[in-house]
Amino acid sequence: MRPNTLAEAVARICHGEPRDAVLAEFVDAFDLAPSDSTRYAAIEQEPGLSGDARLDALVGAIAEYLAKQRRLGRVPPWTGGPERRLKEPWFTTDSPSPALREYLTFASPGEFSSRNIFTEERPLRRARGISGHQ
Repeated sequence: MRPNTLAEAVARICHGEPRDAVLAEFVDAFDLAPSDSTRYAAIEQEPGLSGDARLDALVGAIAEYLAKQRRLGRVPPWTGGPERRLKEPWFTTDSPSPALREYLTFASPGEFSSRNIFTEERPLRRARGISGHQ
């Protein structure tokens, strides 16, 4: 069953479920929500800190990115906390070359780069069926 909130997704990850799969399931559930108010409710509650600085920063970036990309009109206040930012840069690809590091630095959305997370231009993009959700 897909996690309905980002807080639920983080709790599942902390209990040993695979991070990438759980976050992808959350994004799917978020996109399938029936209204913007339901979408906001899915990111409104602050997820507990996991003890993994990268995950804690990543969920802040995800919540802010989703709120802005889906034009929800507001970003949950918890996303701006200092524990949602990394001290050292994190390039989300394995062993990026200097050229790829430069590209990711340029291409990363502000919601991610402001947290010292460097990723692709559309980080939550998922392959979808012909329904048109992207």
